[in-house]
Amino acid sequence: MLYLRNLVYHPAATPTAILKSINMELAPQQMGLIIGPSGSGKSTLLEILAGLAQKTSGGLHWREQELSPEQLQQLGGLVFQFPERHFCGHTILEELRLGHPELGKERIDQALQAVGLSHLSLQTPPRSLSGGQQRRLALAVQLIRQPYLLLLDEPTAGLDWSMRQQLVSLLAKLKRDWSLLVVSHDAGELLEIADRCWTLNHGELLPADPDSLRGVRPSPSVAQG
Repeated sequence: MLYLRNLVYHPAATPTAILKSINMELAPQQMGLIIGPSGSGKSTLLEILAGLAQKTSGGLHWREQELSPEQLQQLGGLVFQFPERHFCGHTILEELRLGHPELGKERIDQALQAVGLSHLSLQTPPRSLSGGQQRRLALAVQLIRQPYLLLLDEPTAGLDWSMRQQLVSLLAKLKRDWSLLVVSHDAGELLEIADRCWTLNHGELLPADPDSLRGVRPSPSVAQG
């Protein structure tokens, strides 16, 4: 179980806190969905949970243990928005082995099978894959690390309807084995598989009923979340 208690993120350079007294719980094998406009603090929250940014105050626990940023890096696997832009390997095998040169074939096969890419040659260049396949590969890169919590930033952004549907089906399957926390400005099909929902606006997180969110569109903003 993931617990956030009165989590605050207020960098010295900003006049007001980016995240204000965030409280939430997420159980194992659940998918939590946070919906909010750009600039609301969604990506910042994921970066804190991934150990890439440090909270200003408040508690962040997995089960009963409060976690340091270093422990959070082991707990969570973060898939950035447009993760394909960050691919460095020349082949699928190279991409999966980045940082894990000793990785065995069994772990690689398990990760690719989990995301539905086991039919592809390991010598396939990541940049030759379709958009949906690239998102799946980015998920496999995180699964290789065997995290407890998968963190996804706008996972359906830029995909066509068919690819979005395939990705949503994959996430529904992955939550049988992992906890998932997804942030999005436009939840769309993700609402159908979410167990818990929240809205995030101006750094304030509120629980939401998925039924009430269907058909709701975010307000426009030029800032980035």
